Amino acid sequence: MTAATLWWVRHGPTHATGLVGWTDAPADLSDHAALARLDAYLPRAAAVISSDLVRARTTADAIAGTRSRLPDDPALREIHFGAWENRHVNELMAETPDALMAFWDRPGDSRPPGGEAWRDLEARVGAAADALASRGGDIIVVAHMGAILTQLGRALAIPPKATLAHRIDNLSVTRIDFDAGRWNAGPINHRP
Repeated sequence: MTAATLWWVRHGPTHATGLVGWTDAPADLSDHAALARLDAYLPRAAAVISSDLVRARTTADAIAGTRSRLPDDPALREIHFGAWENRHVNELMAETPDALMAFWDRPGDSRPPGGEAWRDLEARVGAAADALASRGGDIIVVAHMGAILTQLGRALAIPPKATLAHRIDNLSVTRIDFDAGRWNAGPINHRP
């Protein structure tokens, strides 16, 4: 693979209060100043790609400007919470505390009923990131917190639990470079 820089952007806020994975919740893109700062910070010549979920798509469209827009990629989606989708953590804690705690305390192979484990998300997003890196150059990837964290964990070579300790804010940028067969993290959770 040639050298590449993936500029991971977390979509705009959804204001959802439950676990939102594959739910197609819209993003609040009313902070035009934040979007303008984000647009100005990102490389002009970069292509833009996003997850196929509306909150990522509309955020990507809002910052694309004159940049080339690649087709949406479902492999860049957030983790699938299965039966936990749109449920509040407090509600789940009252019903299935052991399963919920295993999911957060021992991420990797624990999964919500009918959903994905962290390792599933890592594999799915990692394959998409590898394909993007093979293009070379700068690529802006508008995705979700979990998707971004999987690639940060890979670049930092840290386990899932340590990865989940990182913060990824809405409309933040986490730069991950690929060069000489290695992934390296640049600025993490940068708010332009």
